[in-house]
Amino acid sequence: MSVEVACDESGFSGSNLLDPVSPLITHASIDLDVPTAADLIAVLRSRRRGEYKSSQLLRREQRPALEWLLTTLRGHAHVHVIDKTTYVAARVFELFTEEPSYGAGTSLGTDHSAAALALRPHTEFLTAFTDLTRTKRVRLMDHAAVDRFFATMPPDLPLSRARVEEVMQRLIDEDPSIPPPLEPLVPALAETLLFWSAGQRSVAVVHDEQSALTRGRVARLGAFLAETIQPPPLLSFTQVDSKHDPRVQVADLLAGIARHLTQHPADPRTTGLLDPYLNRQPTGWRL
Repeated sequence: MSVEVACDESGFSGSNLLDPVSPLITHASIDLDVPTAADLIAVLRSRRRGEYKSSQLLRREQRPALEWLLTTLRGHAHVHVIDKTTYVAARVFELFTEEPSYGAGTSLGTDHSAAALALRPHTEFLTAFTDLTRTKRVRLMDHAAVDRFFATMPPDLPLSRARVEEVMQRLIDEDPSIPPPLEPLVPALAETLLFWSAGQRSVAVVHDEQSALTRGRVARLGAFLAETIQPPPLLSFTQVDSKHDPRVQVADLLAGIARHLTQHPADPRTTGLLDPYLNRQPTGWRL
């Protein structure tokens, strides 16, 4: 038994996760088939000329179209919402206080939400953490970055320099068992798989082209989930150009709408239409 879902995101900004202008990432998924998604897009386009974007649907005069879309998708869509700062704060604990795994940042991992919430205001420390863990093309330990990390660390954190340097060396050596520390789309994909599989079926994913979701990362995530849950949640993973897949276009619209309305809640009716789509995991955003 399996299901195919199409996915897209909104708010992804690479490793710049602490930008206050863009605090959220939304990862939307839908289980519509191609003809149904194409018909939905056609209805929206019939209301105006040209391609529809989420920003256009959010205009006041487009509120009927927005409400129609959210009503039509009921039971066929899911949105995982990540507060980027909370994600970064939780990564400190997931990397340096436990064995890193592809379950980190998901409902299968340790709930660090309370500790992450307490750490959120320490912007200088979180910036030092992101600087430290950017290890792409790095082959030697950056001891100055480690120094900055400990110099800005709140005094009550139970972190040792030996442990931090051990994990950092594994990252530098590209240990495949450690997920990328600054790629929130990896746990977002995991939560999407857990939602749609529901412990009963496998999920074929069609995703908009996204450099963060490399073949190796997706394969390791799939293997981790298969060791934990049966049937294996991930059946297949295919990246496509959204221009050629109306299902991904619908997911793109929903992701953009969810990100905007979660950051800037509209009237209660519209918020109420969106709320059933949003997940409630500890590292996700709460309305």
